[in-house]
Amino acid sequence: MVTGLKQSSDVLFLMLGAVMVFAMHAGFAFLEVGTVRQKSQVNAFVKILTDWSVSTIVYFLIGFPIAYGISFLKPAGELMGANQGYDLVHYFFLLCFAACIPAIISGGIAERAKFWPQVAAGAIFAGLAYPLFESLIWGKNNSLLQGFFKSLGGAEFHDYAGSVVVHSIGGWLALPAVLILGPRMGRYIHGKSHPLPISNIPFLALGSWILAVGWFGFNVMSAGNLEKISGLVAINSLLAMVGGVLAAVVTSKNDPGFVHNGALAGLIAICAGSDLMHPLAAFVTGCIAAVIFVYGFQLEQEKLKIDDVLGVWPLHGIIGSWGGIAAGIFGYKELGGMGGVSFLSQLMGSLSAVAFALVSGFVVYGILSKTVGIRLDEEQEFAGPDLAIHSINAYPEEHLR
Repeated sequence: MVTGLKQSSDVLFLMLGAVMVFAMHAGFAFLEVGTVRQKSQVNAFVKILTDWSVSTIVYFLIGFPIAYGISFLKPAGELMGANQGYDLVHYFFLLCFAACIPAIISGGIAERAKFWPQVAAGAIFAGLAYPLFESLIWGKNNSLLQGFFKSLGGAEFHDYAGSVVVHSIGGWLALPAVLILGPRMGRYIHGKSHPLPISNIPFLALGSWILAVGWFGFNVMSAGNLEKISGLVAINSLLAMVGGVLAAVVTSKNDPGFVHNGALAGLIAICAGSDLMHPLAAFVTGCIAAVIFVYGFQLEQEKLKIDDVLGVWPLHGIIGSWGGIAAGIFGYKELGGMGGVSFLSQLMGSLSAVAFALVSGFVVYGILSKTVGIRLDEEQEFAGPDLAIHSINAYPEEHLR
């Protein structure tokens, strides 16, 4: 009876975490809807929900078995097994991580990407590319790459809740897509930057809040079961978030877009080392993450002239990498951490994700671009993806007056 109660508690614990992380996808949707123009709002909502649905299927059939060696192609009685179906709810929880990949990319390619080619790319990433890297760090093949890191650095690569495995991979996968697509019409004219207006700051803020609340499921429930839950993870997530907010307030001079993304910057950065750092180190990690985003976004948009609409490359890619490296700095006992980490291993692990994502992104988007095409034509882009793809805009009654 005690064993059964423990198993049931673990299933419930992880299911609640899965639901919290599932809710974060509404945050991704509202963050994108608020940042794009009105003619792209419907497209953002439909993309996120469709990508989630496709990711659910491909991760169930292909991705989770690749990552963890567990197949669900067996009778329902066997799926329940002796652990109350823990593997099933574990799949649900980790699906929410895998589905973040197309959701992250969606923000970078917004307003000019074709619908079905991007759905196909998301399926490839959630079903094949991401699970392969996941298997090397967290899953059934982790002895391969992790053994290499340990032999050189003295410790395995540590990524408690996915700064690198999820966010860095997603952000660096988005960069090839953004580069191959090119900027939106009118974004850069004769080499000069012409920022395009965002549509709805309250929606942007709502997206940030939903993501921030769900993030405590993302990080805390990464414990996997009730007995491993950590109050340190919860408080480190909180302090990293507010560090990101406050640093963004100061650095951006109160810009609401940067402030609300600053919260996300802090949360992305703390995922890897949330179980290792002292809370004050988590605060510093979040502050640095927000500074990286504010200046990184400006560099990307104005100097490099990369039209990454939501800034997902600096926000998820670069800051995700920073999170992996930060765990190898502030995780040391000498800096108040729990120890057991290696800066060299953290650096190697973070860089390996960058290389993996860039190669995967350029291969997938390069092939799609040369075959079916990935960008709307000029007439469709001018009309906007809402009308061009979905035949309706976000406020249809306004066009009936």
